[in-house]
Amino acid sequence: MADKTAKYRTEIQQMMYVSGETAEASAETTGIIEEIVRQQVIEMLRQCTEQASRRGSRSISTDDLIFLIRHDQAKVSRLRTFLSWKDVRKNVKDSDDKGGDADIGTGDEPVGAAAGGPVVDTAKKNKKAKVGLPWEVPSFYNQEVPEREDEDDEDEEEMNYATLQRLKKADERTKAMTKEEYVTWSEYRQASFTFRKGKRFKEWAGFSVVTDSKPNDDIVDILGFLTFEIVQTLTEEALKIKEQEDLVKDKTGGEQTGKKRKIQGLFDPPSEGRTPVESRHIQEAFRRLQIRPTKQRAMCNFSRGLNRTPLKLF
Repeated sequence: MADKTAKYRTEIQQMMYVSGETAEASAETTGIIEEIVRQQVIEMLRQCTEQASRRGSRSISTDDLIFLIRHDQAKVSRLRTFLSWKDVRKNVKDSDDKGGDADIGTGDEPVGAAAGGPVVDTAKKNKKAKVGLPWEVPSFYNQEVPEREDEDDEDEEEMNYATLQRLKKADERTKAMTKEEYVTWSEYRQASFTFRKGKRFKEWAGFSVVTDSKPNDDIVDILGFLTFEIVQTLTEEALKIKEQEDLVKDKTGGEQTGKKRKIQGLFDPPSEGRTPVESRHIQEAFRRLQIRPTKQRAMCNFSRGLNRTPLKLF
């Protein structure tokens, strides 16, 4: 397992640290996480390929990927923000590559035209684009509703509850950090399966085996975003399981079954440091994340044993 999953062990450890894990995870734990992430990516590519074939296309699109997570509004919101700012960075880079000679003017134009005109055009070009989805109501009409100046502010104010909770968790993890620890945490937030590793990621996920199309850079970037989310979700769920397990051990005296619990005295040495999440915690977290809602399980009552339960994306 260690040799097979050595490709992304460092990235997974960094993602786990950002997600709340402070101790260094073992090679077995990171190996299991990597295999779970790989299964999730393969399942996403498989479902996207089926969706593309239904609409008569051989190549998958970004909409096919976003459609898979459409029920998770918080994740869709974060992904759309990610794609919007990516478009802004791309436009800024393109404008920088063209140079600023065209914006200076020849000296014959009015001051307002030379100074104000190009700035306004650049601002419009570099404005954060709104990512529309084909299954949303506005896409059903030929004409688009003009955007208001305060529309972006309203979108920020209407941030969903799940996103606010995630920001709260990040604040709780970092408020007690030292300057050096926070710098490390900030650097680890940039960990990715795909950043500057596009070819390596495609070979690892088996793109050529799962789909006949050649996914573009946007699809690879979205998969990089989603893989980070998968590792974070797994780590947070595993930490909850480990916390519950540690509480039970503290109440029952840990491994000393049938023995009297040892009371921590005032002058006793401190207890052992925080232990890392183990592979069994990751496996239990994955099992819990694969549990189907009650409504979906009720629909399978008359076909139990006939249909195989597909892998659930999270």
